[in-house]
Formats: sequence, structure tokens, C-alpha cells
Amino acid sequence: MAQYVRGNAARQLNNPAHERRRVHVHDPLHHHKRHHHMSLSYLLFLSIAMVLMVGTLAWYISLQSHVSNSVKNIATLESQLNNLKQDNDEAYNRANGNVDLEEVKRIAIQEYGMTYATEGQIITYSDGGGNDYVRQIAPIPQTDSK
Repeated sequence: MAQYVRGNAARQLNNPAHERRRVHVHDPLHHHKRHHHMSLSYLLFLSIAMVLMVGTLAWYISLQSHVSNSVKNIATLESQLNNLKQDNDEAYNRANGNVDLEEVKRIAIQEYGMTYATEGQIITYSDGGGNDYVRQIAPIPQTDSK
């Protein structure tokens, strides 16, 4: 005895609920009509959403372009800074290399009459703050070395 399996036999014409369901679900005309029936407010909402999405995308792309240009500009400025530092160091070394300290000492002593300081002429000042220099705000007191 063969057992009935749904779908392997001829369609039963006396089942109206089955027929209605198949027509209702698979009817291409009915399905087509349902998709074209959008309300005006839903269409307006979709249009506004698309405009906002395109605007946001354009803003994001311009922001990315601005960031990329800024990074390139920073790299160029850093390169210029490094070149300027290197040129400055080379000029400083040339200036220091051209100074003959022995010649400066000879001119100071022979032409300008400078002499080395004696023991009583040296006064030591201490800056309690640890700065590299002392600011003179009054005349330096003279000590009697007699």
C-alpha cells in the first residue's frame, strides 16, 4: 500500500482554502500592486534620509581630505624644520671654528691692555634659584684689597 506524500499527487480541487492561499501568496499581480502602494509620507521620509546620508558622506569625505592635507603639510613643515636645524648647526660650527681663541687673547692683552684678575679682584656671587646667570640691578660693591 503506497502512502500519500503531499505534492506527489495531482492537486485536489475540492480544497478551497489551499487554493486561496496559493493564489494569494504567489500571484505576481497582487504582489506587484502591494509594492507600488507607498504612502507619500514614507516616500518623503526615504528621500530625506537619502539626502542626509549623501550630505553626511560628502562631509566625511571632505573631512578625510582635510586631515590628509594636514598630515602632508605637517610632514613638509617637519622636513623644513630639520633642514633649518641642520643649517643652523653647520653655521654655528663654522662660526666657532673660525674663532682663534689665542688670537683673541693676544689682541685683548696687547692692544687693549687687559690683564688677568688678581686674587682680590674676584668676587663670587651665588644665585639661590639655580639660574644660569645673575642679573645686575645695582653697582657691584668694591672691596678693599689693601
